[in-house]
Amino acid sequence: MFAKGLSIINAIIIAIGIVLIFLGGQLVLQVYRDPALRSIGGEINADEFEENMRKAQIIDLRETNDFDGGHILGARSMPLTQFKDRMTGLRKDLPVYLYDTTGAMSIRAAQMLKKAGFQHVYWLKKGYADWSGKTKKNKY
Repeated sequence: MFAKGLSIINAIIIAIGIVLIFLGGQLVLQVYRDPALRSIGGEINADEFEENMRKAQIIDLRETNDFDGGHILGARSMPLTQFKDRMTGLRKDLPVYLYDTTGAMSIRAAQMLKKAGFQHVYWLKKGYADWSGKTKKNKY
């Protein structure tokens, strides 16, 4: 009976250890990644995104069916799965505003743009899921 209780405690300690290792790794990754990404722009909140988006190229990184279901007014559909091939159509002299559903894919796209020589790349904090500005749906 005592051994069974001890094995449950060991399992809990191992689970807590795994969670702590994961969180520590995320922190290290964030500290490492942030300075490099801030050098090209960075994450901006919805108010700042909306305030300056008329001067930028707005890119929706979600898949086409998500874009058609609703997107930020003025955005171009450029799914991340096709982004590397299609980003050549972007102008380097204008800021690029990226967004996806939650914000995670935007960082990957921003890294690609940085490698390609883009200087002003920003992405929407929390992504389209948190957007309350003007949107448009494609009608078919």
